[in-house]
Amino acid sequence: MSANVKSKIPFVDLKAQYAAIRPEIDEAIARVIANTSFILGPEVEAFEREFAAYTGFEHVVGVSNGTEAVHLALRASGLQPGDEVVAPAHTFVATTEAITQAGCKVRLCDVSDATFCTTAETLSQAATPETRGVVPVPIYGNPAGLDETIARAKELGLKVVVDAAQAHGARLGGKRLGELADVATYSFFPGKNLGAYGDAGAVATNDPEIARRARMWRNHGREGKFAHEFEAFNSRMDGMQGAILRAKLPHLADWCEARRTVARAYGRALEGVPGLVTPAETDGAEHAYHLYVVRVQNRDALRKSLGEQGIASGIHYPDPVHLYPAYAYLGCGEGSFPVAEQICREILSLPIYPELPQEDVERVASAVAAFLKG
Repeated sequence: MSANVKSKIPFVDLKAQYAAIRPEIDEAIARVIANTSFILGPEVEAFEREFAAYTGFEHVVGVSNGTEAVHLALRASGLQPGDEVVAPAHTFVATTEAITQAGCKVRLCDVSDATFCTTAETLSQAATPETRGVVPVPIYGNPAGLDETIARAKELGLKVVVDAAQAHGARLGGKRLGELADVATYSFFPGKNLGAYGDAGAVATNDPEIARRARMWRNHGREGKFAHEFEAFNSRMDGMQGAILRAKLPHLADWCEARRTVARAYGRALEGVPGLVTPAETDGAEHAYHLYVVRVQNRDALRKSLGEQGIASGIHYPDPVHLYPAYAYLGCGEGSFPVAEQICREILSLPIYPELPQEDVERVASAVAAFLKG
């Protein structure tokens, strides 16, 4: 490569992570092949215990993916078909899909203009006498306001399932999620802070009965081999994913701190850049920085400029849920959730992963600043 040709900066680099822990991953894979426990089994059971200890929950139930985790958590929490469940208008569609899959009705709420999260106020504005549950989302890994939202939900008598798909390692007021919520769900999609080598997810809870029901819902409605108490689903975690996640879990705290280091470096480099808003850091909220998302009015032009310089970026997410064709039936048109709509017009996700070199962080920040100052 010519000295004056810059290398491309990927949005995420899973190969770099694998290279750093290759012996541990290879040994975990070989262990599963040797014991042939390919569905559930000892590796999944061990991961469930270890992830429970990490998150502060009493019980973890490994499932096939993060969407199924939300779906089964809602069912295991006792929500019934037809129950109304509130979710933020700014989230990945899996949050609302899971509510519908559980037979419940989606009711959307707006989000904070600063943190992009559901708040006690936006929940209160959305809830109706028919509302029975809420799925708050610590979007991008930001747990800001989650404690107040959960407290308000309890005042309203709502069941709470936190969709923590992006919040591995997040803390609020020094507390882990298991010390804040009764039920939460996780995704282990490969690009997550803790990612499998395929799809995987988990239901986490402090309620043994919810855990028991979640285990039955994931496994054909049974506890014994053929004691099927009700029709359910085949949503089990693979043994291979359990073993890989076990190998990665001891590194998660360091990886999350490395993400925070990248985020702080971006923050310093981008401070004062005109027309740019960096992620809000609220008191006590320890952001996991699954994504580093800035706001800028001429987002699409900036993204095009970065791409021309070999810098990858993303948009998470280009539209609020209510403006997707799949949710036209809700009857929520433009203007229904103005904060979420404005956020989606302005957000841009910059590259972030634990192994991202400092010089690449500086190059990305310099490219952003140059465009906006230009």
